[in-house]
Amino acid sequence: MSRKFSLAYLTIPGTNPVDQIRIAAEAGYDFVSLRPIPMHLPNEPLFQFDKDKNLFNDIRKSLSENNIRLMDIELARVREDLKVEDYESAFSAAAELGATDVLSSIWSKDKDYYYREFAKICDLAAKYSLRVNLEFVTFAGVTNLVEALDVLNKVERPNAYLMVDTLHAHRSRVTVDEIAKVEPSKFGFIHLCDGPGPIPALDDPSMTGVAREGRLYPGEGEIDLKSMLAAMPPNPISIELPNSKEMALRGASGHASQCLIKAKQYFAENGIQ
Repeated sequence: MSRKFSLAYLTIPGTNPVDQIRIAAEAGYDFVSLRPIPMHLPNEPLFQFDKDKNLFNDIRKSLSENNIRLMDIELARVREDLKVEDYESAFSAAAELGATDVLSSIWSKDKDYYYREFAKICDLAAKYSLRVNLEFVTFAGVTNLVEALDVLNKVERPNAYLMVDTLHAHRSRVTVDEIAKVEPSKFGFIHLCDGPGPIPALDDPSMTGVAREGRLYPGEGEIDLKSMLAAMPPNPISIELPNSKEMALRGASGHASQCLIKAKQYFAENGIQ
């Protein structure tokens, strides 16, 4: 299969980057996606390799020894209480490790503010030849395809791209026709997972609960992944599939392996290249 796959941080959250790299390589992934920019969630471990030289060196060694590459880092959020300038050290360190991309999302409803701050992220990333992939998140500030494209069109940065997460696209009621109308060159990498068909209300605990710890293996949910993927170019896939039950059952390594096995099986069964 020619499609390239990356193991996203959130699939096996809390895993040390050195272990994540090893797990990804052993499972057969082409890339890893790491999180040096913390979310500051309860009990979240910090893997800020831009501030920890020993960790940086360990990651560089692990990438080399396991013959795997770093695709992207996360999460460069736009939010009023965050300074986007603080992300530059992570961008610099990631680029030194060979990263090509940054994942970003917007958590504000103030358009003038988020246009300006997202443009800053793009300009900072451009200093290190990094692409910025804007993800729309159903329960964030920029919540759907139309809003995300509006940001890209407004800032007009050549290193800014659209990142479609299949769960959020489904839950934001984005249609396949809408996706198909987007200029192929605007797409960055893709976040892949399956999930339940019913779409909960924004204030339903399962809206964030499924996104953070209840996503499903491709083909085991009710999202029309086949049509969604067919509407996008064959860009790299970052499997973002947190599932606390599968993690408890299989362990980080087993869950990561199953994610890739199921993804490749789904692609083969549905004729997706």
